[in-house]
Amino acid sequence: MKLNKYFAMAGIVLAIATSCKMENPLLSESPLPYGAPQFDKIKVEHYMPAFEQGIREGKAEIDAIASNPEEPTFANTIEALERSGETLNRVGAIFYNLLEADTSDEMQDIAEKLAPMMNEYEMYVSLNEPLFARVKAVYAMKDNLGLEKDQARLLEKTYKGFVRSGANLSPEDKALYSKYEEDLSLLELQFGKNALAATNAFKLDLTDEADLEGLPQFVRDMGAQTARELGREGWTFDLTRPSYGPFMQYSARRDLREKLWKASASKAVGGEFDNTDICRRIAELRVRIAGILGYRTYADYAVEERMVKSVDKVYSFLGELLEPSLP
Repeated sequence: MKLNKYFAMAGIVLAIATSCKMENPLLSESPLPYGAPQFDKIKVEHYMPAFEQGIREGKAEIDAIASNPEEPTFANTIEALERSGETLNRVGAIFYNLLEADTSDEMQDIAEKLAPMMNEYEMYVSLNEPLFARVKAVYAMKDNLGLEKDQARLLEKTYKGFVRSGANLSPEDKALYSKYEEDLSLLELQFGKNALAATNAFKLDLTDEADLEGLPQFVRDMGAQTARELGREGWTFDLTRPSYGPFMQYSARRDLREKLWKASASKAVGGEFDNTDICRRIAELRVRIAGILGYRTYADYAVEERMVKSVDKVYSFLGELLEPSLP
C-alpha cells in the first residue's frame, strides 16, 4: 500500500514538472528550425523558473559525475562535464543576449537576482573537490589516452578552466575567491545598468533642418521617428549605436558631432549615473582575484588564454603600432 502511495506521489511530481516545461517556452523543445528560441512566446516571468530548473538539473548532473564509482575516464568525466548544464546554458544564452541587446528594468532586476545564484552554481562546479579530482586524474593520463585533437583540446581547456577558477586554492582562499567573484558580478551588473541609464538619458533634439546637413534620408527618417516616439518636434538622436553611428559618420555639422561625441565619451562619468567609484571597486577586486590565483596583475590573468599570451607582448605590439600611427 505504501509503495503504491509512493508511486502515485512520484507520478504527481512528474506530471507537475512536465506541465511546467510545457507552459514555459524556455523549458520545452522549440519546434522552430534548428531549435531557434520562441521569442514571441517568451515572457519575463518565464526566466526565473527556467534558471531555477536549469540550476537544479545542472547540479544533479555534476553530482552524478563527481560521485561516479567508476574510475575517471575521458567519457565519464570530461565529456560528461561538457554535456552537463544544457538547460541552464540554453536559458542563459537567451537571457543574457537579450539583456545586452533589448534590456528593460524588469530584465535588469532579474539579472541582479540571478547574479548570486549563478555565482553559487559556478562555484559549485569549479570549486567541487571530488569533481576536480576526477578531472585531474584524467588530465594526468592525457598522453596515454589516444585522444583526437578536439578531445585533447577539450581536456586541456577543462583542466585549465578549473585551475583558473580556483580549484587548487586552499579552503580559506576558495571562500575568499567565491566572495570576490560574487561581488564583482554585482558590480559589473551595476556598471552596465548605469551605462545604459546614462545612454538613455541623453537626447540631441534638432528642430532646424539646417542642422541635418550631410545626413542621408534614412538617417533623417530615423531621427524623425525617434522624435515622434518621444512626442517631440523635429529630429532626435541619441547615444545608441543605430543613432550615434550614422550621425557621426554623415553629419557635416562639426559642432553637433562634437556635442554628441562628448556626451558619449563622458557617459556615466559623474552625475546621477556615475560609474567612477564602481570602476575603482571593480579594479580592486580584479587585483585581488589575480593575486589569489597567483598572477602578478589581472591583465596577466586575462591575456593568458588569448592569442597574445602575455602582457609584455601586448605592450610590444602597441609600441609597434605607435611609431607608424603618430605621423
